[in-house]
Amino acid sequence: MQEETIVPELYVVGAGPGDPELITLKALKVLQKCKVLLYDNLANIELLNFTSADCEKIYVGKHPYGEYTPQETIHEMIKEKALAKGMVVRLKGGDPFIFGRGYEEVLFAREHGISTYYIPGITSMQAAGFDNIPLTHRNISEGIWVLTGTKKDGGLSSDLRLAMQSNATVVIYMGMKKIQEIAQTYISEGMGQTPAAIIQHATLAKQKSARGKVKDLPTMAEAAKLTHPAIIIIGEVAGIAT
Repeated sequence: MQEETIVPELYVVGAGPGDPELITLKALKVLQKCKVLLYDNLANIELLNFTSADCEKIYVGKHPYGEYTPQETIHEMIKEKALAKGMVVRLKGGDPFIFGRGYEEVLFAREHGISTYYIPGITSMQAAGFDNIPLTHRNISEGIWVLTGTKKDGGLSSDLRLAMQSNATVVIYMGMKKIQEIAQTYISEGMGQTPAAIIQHATLAKQKSARGKVKDLPTMAEAAKLTHPAIIIIGEVAGIAT
């Protein structure tokens, strides 16, 4: 009997914002075929049910500010499993190319002769619509600034002050640890009355949110018991439905 030829492949796949029904059809088909699944803590566990019985499923999660699997370990796992078993899916919450470090994994795989493929996912900021917040709205928001709340060096992105000067919705990922600094930045520029919202666990049954003014972001989070993972939305669109 001829042995099956192993073709090392990496599929970097977006799991969407939480609700498993929001995964793309293309991603679903890949899950059904993969030999190894490496998934993180923001990928809904229900998506594992779409894999085959012989698929090896490995958790490589990264809880914010808590225990995590080092990126270097994930890289080595990608190489090991792809070369040994063939088709590896790296399932990441939201979209893997939006603050997901997905492209780092793509580059690593290519360096080791592994074919790579990307399947986008619905990113969490798009889930703002489930809380009745449009990211853009005619005559109110002319665009979107998407920022990380915490840079690699731990600081707040300096782009926030640039974004504040525009007539655009500002969306901040991974900003809950910097929420006091974000609020103070707006206050210092005389923009503390700008509408703002915080959404945690968007699209899931346990979704929670709060709305108010950007100056009150810390007290909003405390009152509603909001923590990470959450997105912060700042701009007039956050006040439309209030």
